[in-house]
Amino acid sequence: MRNLSTKGLSMSQAQSISNLCNQRAQNIADQLDSVNNMSKSITIAGESYEQQEGMPLPADVNELLMEKARLHATQAFLMEALKAKDSELTSIRNMRYVYDIPAPIRVEVEEITTLNSVDEDWGWKQLSDAEYNEYLEQEAYASHIGQFIHKRGILSVLRDQITKIASLEWITIKDGEKTPVKVVKHHTPAQLNSKHEELAKLHREYEQKVNYFKAKVKNLVTMENARIARANAEMLNEYNKVESQYNSEYHNAYTAWTSARRAAQQEAEVERETLTKETAALRISVDPRFQSVIDMFLES
Repeated sequence: MRNLSTKGLSMSQAQSISNLCNQRAQNIADQLDSVNNMSKSITIAGESYEQQEGMPLPADVNELLMEKARLHATQAFLMEALKAKDSELTSIRNMRYVYDIPAPIRVEVEEITTLNSVDEDWGWKQLSDAEYNEYLEQEAYASHIGQFIHKRGILSVLRDQITKIASLEWITIKDGEKTPVKVVKHHTPAQLNSKHEELAKLHREYEQKVNYFKAKVKNLVTMENARIARANAEMLNEYNKVESQYNSEYHNAYTAWTSARRAAQQEAEVERETLTKETAALRISVDPRFQSVIDMFLES
């Protein structure tokens, strides 16, 4: 910092002397501004009257000009020093500490894709060709026998009708005359019941096989969905574990970074305050060429 040191004029002394330099230089300027080349006077009725006072150049005009220049130079010197100190203090006040260590970055956990559950269609596809074909065969047997023997099926209708058929019926061929109709039953109730029991047994056997395959498919789907659920749970647990770990690491790193930044900012603030005090205590180191002018005012 130009012309500033720990010794010399205080700022208040410098400002006061600067003002005195300006005032003294202005007095000399006023004195020189009043110089002219002649005086004027007139005489009226024996009385002499001065029209213009003569103000010749003072004998010490050279010395006055040199003094005026020294005063202005000294004032300029002092003002530059005052501005330099004020500028330095302003610069220090405006200092903003920048912590150049970047903040830690949180590591993002890679997203997981959970498995979708399976449906019955998947289960049927797990059967071998032979198993699936057997299922189709057994299901067809069970279905068609079931349709034949179940309520409203042909055999059920026949069983219901057999007990209601009369052994003899009458029809009218011409008015007033009835002709008997011989009725011959193809089956007896016992035969139809026996056939029903026979077919019902077959139906149960086929249906048991059908139900076996359906249960197998249902179990396959249930087991696979249970496996998928476990796999998804394991993935989610691992994801949560890693995420928790990353969160903890980030939290610890950010806490440490924040603490370090705060400590660095506090240290920088202490240094700034110290620098401010040191700068505020600086005085103007007087160049010898201006010492005589300054001494003149200090001694007065």
